[in-house]
Amino acid sequence: MSIKTVRYLLLIGTMLSLIGCSSLEEEDKYADLPATTLLSYARTALDDGDFEEAINLYRELESRFPYGKPAEQAQLDVAYAYYKNEEPQLAVAAADRFIRLHPTHERVDYAFYLKGIASYRERTGYVAKVTGTNDLSNRDTKPAQDAYSAFRELVTRFPNSPYADDARQRMVYMVNVLARHDISVARYYLSHGAYVAVLNRTKKVVEEYQRTPSVEDALGLMAIAYREMGLTDLMTDTVRILEKNFPESPYLAEIKADS
Repeated sequence: MSIKTVRYLLLIGTMLSLIGCSSLEEEDKYADLPATTLLSYARTALDDGDFEEAINLYRELESRFPYGKPAEQAQLDVAYAYYKNEEPQLAVAAADRFIRLHPTHERVDYAFYLKGIASYRERTGYVAKVTGTNDLSNRDTKPAQDAYSAFRELVTRFPNSPYADDARQRMVYMVNVLARHDISVARYYLSHGAYVAVLNRTKKVVEEYQRTPSVEDALGLMAIAYREMGLTDLMTDTVRILEKNFPESPYLAEIKADS
């Protein structure tokens, strides 16, 4: 072994030793702190926007003090810290864990709310930055469905929760997202001549998302599919419903022009 190699190995060993000492010092500075102090430090880090430090402190707290009020608070607050740190999947997992461990906790409504907004953030954070759009309707709808389920659980179990009104508004948005998604899929099927598939999607919108603006699109696409299939009577009935509910719909002129 050459002298240069020996020196290199010694240098690496020294660096690893220093890193090890630094890690030990970092751990030692919290070693004797009580749970309440750790919780206070974590909250300060959270308020200051140092989310990674807050997460580390919450983990440290729960590791050393797994039971009691401070641990419960840490389990809830770490979900929010993950959410703010752009780690929505970990936020959802932490909220789920809190709900599972403390189903009757006085703040379990907040855990459901966090789960909902984190599920929504999962597809509107990084992806939105890359694509430049927050429209979920053309993407995987599972996050929207998961968010809707969490918000529904919140407003059903805790109708008077301070988070209930906001959750209801978000549910309306999620329903619109899901309806628009089905319309996007129906249009795709229409462009490929899959008319039965168009009818299946549009009927779903009419039946399940009756209060959304997408009903107009659903009826219009449904009428076009019936026309292309040669089902004139069904097309006429659908057009009559469309005309009654959306007299200014551009689909009416399109259908009549091509009929």
